[in-house]
Amino acid sequence: MAPAAPPARGRGRPSRPVLSTERITDAAIRIVSTRGYRHLTMTGLARELEVSTSALYNHTPSKRDVLIRVQDRINDGIDCSGFGTLPWDRALELWARSYRDCYAKHTAMIPVMAVLPVADSPHTLRMYETVARGLAEAGFAGGTVVDVVVAVESFVFGSAYDATAPAEIFEPGDRAELAPVFTRSARARPADPRAAADRAFDVGLGAMLEGFRARLAAGRD
Repeated sequence: MAPAAPPARGRGRPSRPVLSTERITDAAIRIVSTRGYRHLTMTGLARELEVSTSALYNHTPSKRDVLIRVQDRINDGIDCSGFGTLPWDRALELWARSYRDCYAKHTAMIPVMAVLPVADSPHTLRMYETVARGLAEAGFAGGTVVDVVVAVESFVFGSAYDATAPAEIFEPGDRAELAPVFTRSARARPADPRAAADRAFDVGLGAMLEGFRARLAAGRD
């Protein structure tokens, strides 16, 4: 008995579109995370999605548009819900911790995300508005609100890199005599690199919060 012939493909549009904003964003993040930002091109993205470049352009007009979607996707995972419910400094601390944890999973995106304009990024703009409103209500005035945001972000991005650094990053090898105090101090840190990174983050964030509180109390804002 001859094998049954495969069912004929139905006419008309497929029941599910080949491309979607979600699929494009997922593929872009996957490329940067596994191969690096320089591999994220429209041609490379189309290849990753197994579609033609022209089909990709029918769904998204440019690489910049893709990056904005990636930024919005990542930033949507940052928790800023403490603002409006907790004291401003506690809310800022929780936001910074969530921000750092989020980008520790996406360090390959930091060089791009750190300098990408926020225009057309609704989740990112809503996050900034929530944080800015909380700081303004706490007494921070004018441009200082954004200064605080930028200061925290700069610290967060560096700390995200540190959270994924190798255990031997501060090991001097055969050159310990060139930096004996630093070497002893580095070796006194937790052996687990993530624990060491967490402790450094706690120290830095605590110092920043103390400084912000002092500025506010002194009426410099």
